[in-house]
Amino acid sequence: MSLIAAIGLMSGTSMDGIDLAMLRSDGENLVERGPSLFVPYDAAFRRRIEAGLEDAKAIVRRDERPGDLAALERDITGRHADAVALFLRNGAKDWGTPEIIGFHGQTVLHRPYLGLTVQIGDGLLLSARTGIPVVYDMRANDMLFGGQGAPLVPAYHAALARSLPPGFSGRYPVVFVNIGGISNITYVPAEGDPIAFDTGPGNTLIDQWVSREGGVPYDAGGAIASEGGVVGYVVDAYLDAPFFNKPGPKSLDRNDFTLEKARGLELADGARTLAAVSAEAILKSAEHMPEKPKLWIICGGGRKNPHIVGDMRKGAGPAGAEVVLAEDVGLDGDATEAEAWAYLAVRSLKGLPLTFPTTTGCREAVSGGVLADGNA
Repeated sequence: MSLIAAIGLMSGTSMDGIDLAMLRSDGENLVERGPSLFVPYDAAFRRRIEAGLEDAKAIVRRDERPGDLAALERDITGRHADAVALFLRNGAKDWGTPEIIGFHGQTVLHRPYLGLTVQIGDGLLLSARTGIPVVYDMRANDMLFGGQGAPLVPAYHAALARSLPPGFSGRYPVVFVNIGGISNITYVPAEGDPIAFDTGPGNTLIDQWVSREGGVPYDAGGAIASEGGVVGYVVDAYLDAPFFNKPGPKSLDRNDFTLEKARGLELADGARTLAAVSAEAILKSAEHMPEKPKLWIICGGGRKNPHIVGDMRKGAGPAGAEVVLAEDVGLDGDATEAEAWAYLAVRSLKGLPLTFPTTTGCREAVSGGVLADGNA
């Protein structure tokens, strides 16, 4: 079966920049992973996105762009087009000529209980700027079928689980963990559809905390947290939220959890405690899985926080599970989510399901995405 070369673009809830990745796939179990690149946002543009999140709170219809959002959408799209050009100049085109781009855009509002999710990003403009067809707005159709519009990465995680290297293959159930601003998991059984849901705050509370209390955008390598300790009653207070007792499918907006429960902590104690919250929330997700995981594979920026990873290993060990990083199984933990959007674009082209009742709560497995060809 012929493989389609695709570029995936992801700008996540951490709002730190654009992840790009390229792969070739049949949209099913065949995946050939290619080069990747990260293009950071400057601090001023990141603050502009943060301001856009406030503007987005006024949205009641998906096509509304109050405040600066219309201009921000145009500028975010332009930055993605520039990133694609840089990616191709830096050698990605030598690996393969891209036939499609999977464009996530920037989530500015996610209210699944209202059937409302908004990702700003102009697919038609991106296609015109890059000269490559673009699949975008991949969450909306899922919501039309009763789903929560998130998470979408599980279809790709399931494909990866079928091709793990010796020593890791066949260790089902395997759970992929993506720790971005919000953490989500994909539970892959030996047979059947994946199960997926958001587990709680990933990096978002830590980032907000060190920004507010320490004036830095994130806790690089967990350095700030290494000077502090875990304040147990704060962890317990976060985990008492009703969200954690709900079974999946379930999803979060980055504003659903706040720093209120950490108020009064020292900078380092707050950073360390919020890392523990992230880890414990992920481990707690096992309560809503059909079987206890045997292998946890951690992707996303949060895998670089040794406290989150260490707490997960400490908690998973007694249950007989191993916690490894994406790199331990031959993957690129920074590129996995962008790779997923490339893979999903291929599935969209072929009309294959992007989401399943077990991942988003949709009534039936559905495809999605809008195809834009600015050269047509």
